[in-house]
Amino acid sequence: MGFRLVTLNLNGIRSAADKGFVPWAEAAGADCMGVQEVKAQASDVQGRFDRVAGMAGHFHYAQKKGYSGVGLYCRKTPSDVVIGLGDDEFDAEGRYVEARFDNARRRLSIISCYFPSGSSGEDRQAAKYRFLDIVYPHLLKLKAEREFILVGDVNIAHREADLKNWRSNQKNSGFLPEERAWMTRLLGEAGLVDVYRRLHPDTTDSCYTWWSNRGQAYANNVGWRLDYHLATPALAAKARVASIYKDRKFSDHAPLTIDYDFKL
Repeated sequence: MGFRLVTLNLNGIRSAADKGFVPWAEAAGADCMGVQEVKAQASDVQGRFDRVAGMAGHFHYAQKKGYSGVGLYCRKTPSDVVIGLGDDEFDAEGRYVEARFDNARRRLSIISCYFPSGSSGEDRQAAKYRFLDIVYPHLLKLKAEREFILVGDVNIAHREADLKNWRSNQKNSGFLPEERAWMTRLLGEAGLVDVYRRLHPDTTDSCYTWWSNRGQAYANNVGWRLDYHLATPALAAKARVASIYKDRKFSDHAPLTIDYDFKL
């Protein structure tokens, strides 16, 4: 057995649970599962979602009710859990939880992260750029100290192959030149690896993980690839199989599962 890691934007954990998320998670056999947009507070989670599929949850809640929030479910108990990036603006929004699995031989982290969406207006797009400016050096510093896999909703489609209608979306948040350039820099200069693309460099229609709730986007597979596993090269090299689960919908995102050839 290796290591199975899932990422899923829930678009509300209670809503996803109503649609069958928990039984699916129990069958998925994950060792860790990063979830984003929990849209709940500790009082909503305790006794109901603090453990899922035999995994203990670690959460970073937003101060605002019904907004953002991330979780990381782990089968194994971490040696340490880091909540937040250390930035007041974004830590108030509940965007980052890191579980560390350190021992005498290695330092290794699994991270669940929810990048801001800029689609609601210029102020949120500006916030998204501020977040990118903060998270880039944070990940660079982390990479110098430890191996890690960050999973989450990055809210950026990197390449033309990562969304159906790339031509008409070049001026829309999520596919702006500046956002794509940031991603290129992260995967180039910073040296992180887009694990799904390492395994599937050429997929288009089958790579999407998010579909708008408007119109017939899901039925017509008018999707975007917004959910990622971003890993240090040594861990990315251990990735073996990636799958996107589309048989049932728990939210407007689909779960992305990758199996790695290592053990925590």
